[in-house]
Formats: sequence, C-alpha cells, structure tokens
Amino acid sequence: MTSVQGASLDIPTPDGVADAYLAHPDDGEPHPGVLLYMDAFGLRPSLEEMARRLAGHGYTVLVPNVFYRSGRAPVVDLPDFIGPSQRPEIFERLSPVMRSLTPGPAMRDAGAYLDWLAASPLVTDGPVGTTGYCMGGVLALRTAAAHPDRIAAVASFHAGRLVTDDEDSPHRLAGRIKAELYFGHADQDGSMPADRIKSLEQTMRWTPSWSAMCWR
Repeated sequence: MTSVQGASLDIPTPDGVADAYLAHPDDGEPHPGVLLYMDAFGLRPSLEEMARRLAGHGYTVLVPNVFYRSGRAPVVDLPDFIGPSQRPEIFERLSPVMRSLTPGPAMRDAGAYLDWLAASPLVTDGPVGTTGYCMGGVLALRTAAAHPDRIAAVASFHAGRLVTDDEDSPHRLAGRIKAELYFGHADQDGSMPADRIKSLEQTMRWTPSWSAMCWR
C-alpha cells in the first residue's frame, strides 16, 4: 500500500455539474484509472475510504455523485452508521431519486466521467476499470456496454436487478461488452435471487472473460 491523496472536485456533464471525489497515489505519477460507482446511499465518507484503499494499490479512482441532478452529496441526510431499522425510511426518500436516474442520462454521465479520466494527467492512457456496489454494479455493467473500447475490467458487488424481464435489462447488454467481468453476489438478495444469478451466468459465459462468486 502506498500513501494517497484525496480531494473533492466537480465534473461537467451534458446535463450539469457532478460533484465527485478523487483518490490517487501520492507520487504525482499517472496510474490506471478506475471509475467507482456509488451505492444508493451515495457519495459519503465510507465511499471515499473505499476509493483511498483502492488508490493505495496503485490506481487513480474517481467516485462521482450520480444523483447530482437532485443535489450535491449527501442528497439526503445520512447517519454515521446506517442500521437495518433506518434503511426503510432512507430508501423511501431515495426511491424517487433512484428512479429518475434512467439508463439514458446515466450513460451520458458515464461518458463525461470517462472523458475526465482520459484527460487527467493522473491517469495513464488506455482503457480504465469500473466497479460498483448495489445499484453501482448495474451502472458499471451498463458503462462497459456503452463504452466497450474504454473499459478493460468490470467488478460488480451485490448488485440487484442485473437480470429483469425488461427490454433494457442489464444482462441483455452482454454482446456489447469487451471487458473482463467479475460478479460478487449475495446469496439471500431478493433483488438478485439464485435463478437470476444462474441466468446471468448463462448469458455472460460467452463474453471475453468472466467470473462469479456467491458470498455467504
């Protein structure tokens, strides 16, 4: 692990300005870029810490507030620790914000985030990686499909609704993806049950490279 720097910044997008957090090794040199997508609770200290940990392994990590259209982070007030008893109330407030981030705007934003990484002197030339947690895992997969030549690797952790009956279900994008794929699933996730995990694996088997695990 190397020492890192972290800073808040703003990123212009086609629809406005997204606030974000950047973490990178403290050596002034360019490093491979990573676009880290937040979960539904948003950009907050725990996500910044994740970014710094990843940066400590030699990456320049960008964490955008994907809900910026609804305000700067935190979009809703959050306690220091989000316990099970607090989750329903928080999700009730976040649900309209989550529904408003449809694939079209989200992928316009993705292009802006990737452009920012490509232009940064802290990022090496070439494709980047993307990772996400919960809803962020869906955004990571969609980004790899929308920008196949710009994403080298995807890691999705306990993402829900990767397989749905909708025409724009994330799993239907497999044919566009060139990146190496990794999925870490929860084994009791109502939004991604075992039959959906199996469907995802069957769909993804013929992509360039993939792996999956079930957490217990």
